Amino acid sequence: MLVPVGIAYAVASGVPGIYGLYATIIPLLAYAVFGPSRILVLGPDSSLAALILAVVLPLSGGDPVRAIAVASMMAIVSGVVCIAAGLARLGFITELLSKPIRYGYMNGIALTVLISQLPKLFGFSIESEGPLRQLWAIAQAILHGKANWIAFAIGAGTLAVILSLRNRPRIPGILIAVVGATAIAGMLDLAARADLSVLGPLPQGL
Repeated sequence: MLVPVGIAYAVASGVPGIYGLYATIIPLLAYAVFGPSRILVLGPDSSLAALILAVVLPLSGGDPVRAIAVASMMAIVSGVVCIAAGLARLGFITELLSKPIRYGYMNGIALTVLISQLPKLFGFSIESEGPLRQLWAIAQAILHGKANWIAFAIGAGTLAVILSLRNRPRIPGILIAVVGATAIAGMLDLAARADLSVLGPLPQGL
């Protein structure tokens, strides 16, 4: 599931989806060499997507090349800071954060990511910034008939499959939902017939 998750988190962070795949390669190799556990499963995480988007969106100005440069610099700076903090043994600072702060942070990120992805669920884009303004812009776009209901049906159906199979660990609900939605969009040629936004062909190699 690294492929769809990596692509989704990259788009949620404001960079082209293909770079989500690139970003999953080096961390996996690095952990295989330096990590302390042989059985730990690694993968992309959404907890930083909102923070990256908040920096990339205003600084990139809609330019994908600049967005990639900004996100790359953020990764380098944060990596240097984490290494320096580790060498200085500052990990104890995280234990000083209370549970309400951690829960509030994670729930705030979840809401921010959810609201930022609602336009994609309805098949349109907005330019407003901030959760409340985004919600208002989304409502206005739907009322003015900009929603692509085919896109909404695909997205809602995918979510329904994932949620309905969530309590059945032996059935790969996410895999079924992603493969099913991809197959339906491809076989029915919804990109051409229903103006469904798709990722399109990905560049080969690195």
